[in-house]
Amino acid sequence: MSLAREFGQLEGLLGYQFTHEELLERALTHRSFANESRSGGGNNEKLEFLGDAVLDLVVGHLLMDQHPSLSEGELSVTRAQVVSEAGLSEVAGEMGLGAFLRLGRGEERSGGREKPSLLADALEAVVAAVYVDGGFDAARALVERLLSRRLAEIDSSGFSDFKTRLQESAQAKLKATPEYRVVGESGPDHDKTFEVAVFLNEREWARAAGKSKKEAEMRAAAMAAFLLDGADLDGQPT
Repeated sequence: MSLAREFGQLEGLLGYQFTHEELLERALTHRSFANESRSGGGNNEKLEFLGDAVLDLVVGHLLMDQHPSLSEGELSVTRAQVVSEAGLSEVAGEMGLGAFLRLGRGEERSGGREKPSLLADALEAVVAAVYVDGGFDAARALVERLLSRRLAEIDSSGFSDFKTRLQESAQAKLKATPEYRVVGESGPDHDKTFEVAVFLNEREWARAAGKSKKEAEMRAAAMAAFLLDGADLDGQPT
């Protein structure tokens, strides 16, 4: 199948038609392919970087619009849940994005089209490509289409209790109980910021800051839960 036809299929799935299709081509090009082909077209890493920022901004806007009752801390960890590697790779998998990736032979043989990290990175790059090609409104419309179900699920299930989620996951995978330690404080007494680290079996999994110890613990638990959900049975990230 020709690139033009492949891109046409993907544009149909995205609901967006590119003016500059070289942006879409770059968004789908993994560095392994670029290194092997030496075509000079580049890979998707810079677009991935930009897409990460665009997703944070757009999802932040959407969450504030759709969930005005959530606090700043709740918005922050909920956004992290929506745009996590696990969340983005699930969306990319559902739309079949892996079939359009341009991979080197080694990545192809190792199942790169189904790797969560590659799928999430490619989706970020595609969002950035739409942003560069069509501007913020086009990117926002795309993100809203792609993530509408995940955003709706937040509305139906309420805000996730990440400390409970982490405890359950840690017990199931590691037979461990999370331990939260305050590792830093800054600011005057009336406006302190606390930094908390969460440990599992004496290994630090994540740390985060907040205006209260509870908020910092919640953010650290959210980050650790995402990492642990993507870990193998020995507790090592996959």
